[in-house]
Formats: sequence, C-alpha cells, structure tokens
Amino acid sequence: WEKFTVPLRPCIMDRTAASPTRRVSPLPQFNISTSTLAFDQHFTTNAKGILLQAEILSGMLVWILIGGTDYFRLSALCWVMFVSILLWILTICLFIIYLTGVHSRIPQIPWTTLSLCFNCAAAALYLVTAVVEAVCVGQATRGRYNYNCWAASAFFAFLATLCYAGSGYLSYRLWKTTEEEH
Repeated sequence: WEKFTVPLRPCIMDRTAASPTRRVSPLPQFNISTSTLAFDQHFTTNAKGILLQAEILSGMLVWILIGGTDYFRLSALCWVMFVSILLWILTICLFIIYLTGVHSRIPQIPWTTLSLCFNCAAAALYLVTAVVEAVCVGQATRGRYNYNCWAASAFFAFLATLCYAGSGYLSYRLWKTTEEEH
C-alpha cells in the first residue's frame, strides 16, 4: 500500500476557510431573549387574569353546548359557533402571552392598545352573538335537548359579553393612564 499513497497537498479551500469572514444578515435583528419563559404567578389572581379565565370558560361552554346539538340546521348558530371558537382561541393565546410574560419581552407591540381593541371588538361580537342565539332559542321546542343546550349557551354568551366588556373597561383605564404618562 505504501507505493500507492499520494502525498497530501494543501487545498485552496483550506486556505480560504482559515481567513475570517464576517457575514451580515440582511434581516433586522430583534432583541428577543432565548431564555425560558417566566410564569407570572400573580397574573391569575388579579382582575385581568380572572376575567380572561372567565372569558375562556364561558366561551368554551358556549361552543360546547351548541356543538352538541344539530346547530348546522340554523345558519345563525353557525355564526355563533364561528365567533365563539375564534374568540376562544384568541383569548387563550392572549392569556398565555400575559401569563408567560411575553408581552414584556416584545415592547415593539403596543399591548395595551391591542388588548383594548381586542376586548372591545370581542364584547361587541359576543353581544351580537348572544342576541342571535337568544332569538334562535325561540325556534326550538321548549323542554327538548336543543332548547336546553341553546338556552344555556345563550346565557353563557351573555356572560362572556359581560366578561369582555369588563376586560375592555380595565384595558381602557390602563390605556388612559399610559397615554397620560407619555
């Protein structure tokens, strides 16, 4: 085997790899920490956290109670399902953002204004949804399964409306105080 060995010569690629080059990324770099997310233990006990939990619970009950019936026969209840599931998912996302403290790590987003707009829009949508659902309860036969589920769901839709209105009020107060400071 010694007859067939070829002496190694330095490669051109080896020389260029040894010289340090700095690459500049064309994308903007944001100062987002890669450490683990913190858990705010006090968030679930303050008014904002309690209202968010009530919104999640009442919103979940709205779509579960309707989803267990033959709601698809009334197009208005399809709207109720759409609104309740969409706002339920968005509220869970907002709850996780506040619970883990992500809102304080991304200061580029105006969280107070975002929360105010979301809560006011959710309160208005849920008010329309609750009224539509209450009207649909009248189309069901009293004492039947659909009637009981739709009536209970309408109650929880009005409760969700009150929770979102309360969150909207708290967001407005916080927004007003932060606007006065600037």
